[in-house]
Amino acid sequence: MSIKRILVTGGAGFLGSHLCDRLVDAGQDVICLDNFFTSQKSNVAHLLDKPNFELIRHDVTHPLWLEVDEIFNLACPAAPGHYQFNPVKTMKTSVLGAINVLGMAKRCRAKVFQASTSEIYGDPEVHPQPESYKGSVNTIGPRACYDEGKRAAETLFFDYHRMHRTKIKVVRIFNTYGPRMHPFDGRVVSNFIRQALMGEDITIFGDGQQTRSFCYVDDLIDGFLAHMNGPDDFPGPVNVGNPGEFTIKQLAELVIELTGAPSKLVYREAPADDPMQRQPDIKLAREKLGWEPKVALREGLERTIAYFKSVNFDDFRAPTPNY
Repeated sequence: MSIKRILVTGGAGFLGSHLCDRLVDAGQDVICLDNFFTSQKSNVAHLLDKPNFELIRHDVTHPLWLEVDEIFNLACPAAPGHYQFNPVKTMKTSVLGAINVLGMAKRCRAKVFQASTSEIYGDPEVHPQPESYKGSVNTIGPRACYDEGKRAAETLFFDYHRMHRTKIKVVRIFNTYGPRMHPFDGRVVSNFIRQALMGEDITIFGDGQQTRSFCYVDDLIDGFLAHMNGPDDFPGPVNVGNPGEFTIKQLAELVIELTGAPSKLVYREAPADDPMQRQPDIKLAREKLGWEPKVALREGLERTIAYFKSVNFDDFRAPTPNY
């Protein structure tokens, strides 16, 4: 096997750190780049003494000169509380980050992967969402910095592909959970588990009947690698997520059951532009990548709860006011 030099932007984040694990274990030469806005150095601390792993503190909105064979572009705050903290910075991360990694890929003739999102579908009017669906996004709402930033990044990737024949791979990620989630990232799985373990009531925004599809992180990384290592004539975009659909209320009840917490459900007003339904159509992933998720929600939540029990919540910080 020829060893590849692989850059992972956002490599110390929740998804990025799991991807770095897999690439390092496979013997690849991995460069992890992160500005540590929402990520934790502890996510990759176990890799620091590996000879095929390198950590660089850098913000992807600024150019970087490296020689690489492949790039996984995962850099961007992905939880609403984080990406809305500084919406202009979020948009810059998606757009300038895409421009910088695409420029590097063009110069190095490297293959480049874009971690896009199901958020590009907005509050969908089609259910489940296939890749052909163009979306229903509020371009001026509080979530637009992330939704539109990721849509613009996809545009840039396909324009580089058409203009410069850059080898691209685009994945649209649906809700993902698992160990190394930030306990205070504001996502529904981490919120519910943290609240349950702390003996607090579980907060549901809206009536709890809105649905989500939850993919365990190991399954998602399998999808990433299947797409990146697949035929170059299929750039995507391709949905990667678990098509199993659950209401937010069902998720809360399952977390209470698995933790044995005395928590009650408390309802609050739903945030603006919060989608009512989110479920991936993964026919294309099955057909083109031979991929589908394997880990059921109950099993994945048990693993995630075990992780949350193993960490000290005081070791995690909220987004810094310096951004």
